[in-house]
Amino acid sequence: MTGAGAGDDRYGLMDRRGWLRLGATGAAALGLPACAAWDGAEASTTEMPPLRTPPGTGDADWEDVRAHFLVEPGTAYLNNASIGMPPRQVVDAVAAGYRAMAELPARGRSDLSARITEHVMPGLAALFSVETDELTLTRNASEALHLQSVGVALGPGDEVLITTQEHPAGRRPWEFRQVREGIRVNEVFIPSPLPPEEEILSRFEDAITPRTRAVSFCHVTRGGHLYPVRAICGLARERGLVSLVDGAQAVGQFPIDLTSLGCDAYSVSLHKWMLAPAGTGFLFVRRDARDRIHTAFAPDATPDQPQFGPPGTAAFPVRAAIGTAVDFVATLGLEAVEARCRSLSDHLKSRLADMSGVTLLSGARDRSAPGSTIFEKEGLDAVAAVGAFEASISSHIDEHQRDGHNAIRISTHVYNTTEQVDRFVDALARTTG
Repeated sequence: MTGAGAGDDRYGLMDRRGWLRLGATGAAALGLPACAAWDGAEASTTEMPPLRTPPGTGDADWEDVRAHFLVEPGTAYLNNASIGMPPRQVVDAVAAGYRAMAELPARGRSDLSARITEHVMPGLAALFSVETDELTLTRNASEALHLQSVGVALGPGDEVLITTQEHPAGRRPWEFRQVREGIRVNEVFIPSPLPPEEEILSRFEDAITPRTRAVSFCHVTRGGHLYPVRAICGLARERGLVSLVDGAQAVGQFPIDLTSLGCDAYSVSLHKWMLAPAGTGFLFVRRDARDRIHTAFAPDATPDQPQFGPPGTAAFPVRAAIGTAVDFVATLGLEAVEARCRSLSDHLKSRLADMSGVTLLSGARDRSAPGSTIFEKEGLDAVAAVGAFEASISSHIDEHQRDGHNAIRISTHVYNTTEQVDRFVDALARTTG
């Protein structure tokens, strides 16, 4: 990956009208020379500090990073696990791409396609320690999950093992195949909060039958619980099973080496913690798993040309802007992102621990994602609380009424602050249920 200040080609391969240079806003954000965004358009003159890895985890350390985001003043966006906020550079990149497509569609499409091939795909591959030909861009994790699920060769009576904490998007493809093809979906109960790794593995092992062909599970649950992915995939490999992982809530919160995880396939949303445009994701299929996971579209697919992606015209400007988000996150460093997210979550947990009537449901550090925290407050309806906190203190949160919980989910990212957390906790203390 290239670092900040690498030069103008960081933002684009073509020079026509400067549309991939992102104007003064995008250039200043990564410490690059400013230039016009495009002919005849009003370029932003907003000054932003250069982007670099912050020296610590405190609010002051991340103040310059917060300046790159466009959230309305006074709003605390604490629902990043639903959809993230793209920084200004990503917004500018999407707009510039659509402008190019509108001015000269054929040339714009060609230039954007080149950027996707020569910048986006290598950037993603480097960030997640895979080869570019192991990745297929998708609209989101839901699409990728469907592609990886329908691609596994299964017959009537064959079983796939999932868990009780799967996201709906991870469950639906198997329900589809159960109805259409007669496969069996076997569900292993995983408690919330998570038990130790040994118990989770024991529960998986006990649920495997002679008809089990695949295991499918999430890396991070909707409630922010962190599954022992490498260990589960190792168990699947020992039993000759295909391992399929839902990474929608994981990618962008902490470093992930997809090769070392050992899974056969992994599905991703890039518009949550990775700060990419809405409608972006990818499917990873390990190269040596192509004989076990096949495309749902191309009759002429081969192991060298697996053709996992749906055919047809893609949203080229949106996909090209993934590269800008990857550059942004890589410049910060995922280790630094993880530490900042964990610091904010720890602050929230410490405040909640002192509050009467609150039950913290997030597990130990090795079993919880850095940025997601769930808890219950006695007498407080979680669904009703979502709208109430938005209306009263402009804080966006989410509910977690599942897994037997009536819980609130707070998902903090690097641009949130301890003041925003404190404002929410102080308001929570005033609620009476």
